[in-house]
Amino acid sequence: MSIRIPKITFRMGNGLIFMSVVFIALSAVNADWPSQQINGSIDSICPGLYCGRTVLQDGNTSDCGACARGSRPNEFSICKPCDGEPSFYDWLYLGFHVIAAMVLHWFFIDFTNKKKDKKLIILHASAAVESLFSCVITVLIVEPIGEWRINSCGVQKLSDWYTMLYNPSPDYIHTIHCTQEIVYPLYTMVMIYYAICLVLMLIVRPVLSWKVANNLGTKSIYAAMYFFPILTVVQAIFGGLLYYAFPHITIVVSVATCALHFAYMDFQKQNTKDLIKEAFTKPRQCVIVFGHWILHAYGIYAITELQNMWLVCFVVVPSFFYIVTVKFTHPDHLNHV
Repeated sequence: MSIRIPKITFRMGNGLIFMSVVFIALSAVNADWPSQQINGSIDSICPGLYCGRTVLQDGNTSDCGACARGSRPNEFSICKPCDGEPSFYDWLYLGFHVIAAMVLHWFFIDFTNKKKDKKLIILHASAAVESLFSCVITVLIVEPIGEWRINSCGVQKLSDWYTMLYNPSPDYIHTIHCTQEIVYPLYTMVMIYYAICLVLMLIVRPVLSWKVANNLGTKSIYAAMYFFPILTVVQAIFGGLLYYAFPHITIVVSVATCALHFAYMDFQKQNTKDLIKEAFTKPRQCVIVFGHWILHAYGIYAITELQNMWLVCFVVVPSFFYIVTVKFTHPDHLNHV
């Protein structure tokens, strides 16, 4: 007597075999998936670029989320404190913001006073001291507090500056919020510096302007109350772009303002001989020209990171190029075209 086994039995058997093969394959894949073992518990890597798990006091780990300030997730999604130091380029980036605040102070002190009184020098010196002192205070209040050094997480890529754009949604319904300062402390440190600059200016400059400079600095104080909030917003939105572009911005802006400075000199002296005499014999003009050269050099240092020091020789090229070619660009020559 023969027993007939329905075809559906074979189909079920084939399905079970197939599921077993799939299960074994998935098990093998999961065995190779990176994980972190802490006191016997195995936690898989968090979704998203910047989500991490915090190690709790009992040795277990928290759910995926943002790491605490001053830490970032490692390759196993475990939040680790940042104990590195800023690179040379990072220090140049922070220095760029110090220079930006100082130069804006100087520009508005000069721009809002058409009459160039000698007492303006006091206001210029005050702006420089305020900017540098704010820089010192900012470094001292950032971790480690009271020391002339900074604990940094470093910068690996542009997206590190914009973690709010990389909050993952694993099930397309719930979002895991992992927004944090991955580039700690380069993002918030600049804003802290601007705030300290503004407070110091409001404490020192009004008294100095009233008692010493015959109220010559009043308008420049109002200008600073506008440009510091603007600088803060620019840092908040474009901080990552500025980090990679500030050397080029420094060179382009310094070259443009240098040409603008020469163009605003006496219209009757727009020739090579008079420009050289005007720019390099009068103290005020000489300081402005040398200031532009310093900005050129700073931009070159930031781009090359001191690898090609000979490029510093080109800092004088824009100025002398304008002086030598001014006779070809004089507006009077347009009448002959």
